[in-house]
Amino acid sequence: MYSERNLVYILTMLECIEKTWIYTKEFDNPNDFIWANEQKELNATISLFIAIGEESKKIEQSLKDALICDFSWKDIAGLRDKISHDYRGVDADILWSVIHKDLVKLKTALIEMTQKINPKKKLLQEFLSTPYYKHLQYLI
Repeated sequence: MYSERNLVYILTMLECIEKTWIYTKEFDNPNDFIWANEQKELNATISLFIAIGEESKKIEQSLKDALICDFSWKDIAGLRDKISHDYRGVDADILWSVIHKDLVKLKTALIEMTQKINPKKKLLQEFLSTPYYKHLQYLI
């Protein structure tokens, strides 16, 4: 029904979400997150958001349309564009809110997409056996 090609985009986005939560878990507020460690976690997170937005553009539209989401796929790509083209304009409070509220919704949608694709178990295991997707073992 849906191409297994979508799987690599979805898994990359899921891994980026998991890494974002790893990089931000020690912080209690956006200000601490933004300024800690010479902005190392901020810059890593921004990089992950760029990847999420870019990969979201590659998922086939019919698969996106098959889900009922309370977020806009266009906004995901738009956030990527905003961060990429206006780094100094990144609002810490908005980024913090996306990390702690919106990524949960996106993760849920991506897991549902994975189920709709219904990839061959061997293919999924092959992806998840690589170090790149080591935080996604819950998909097996």
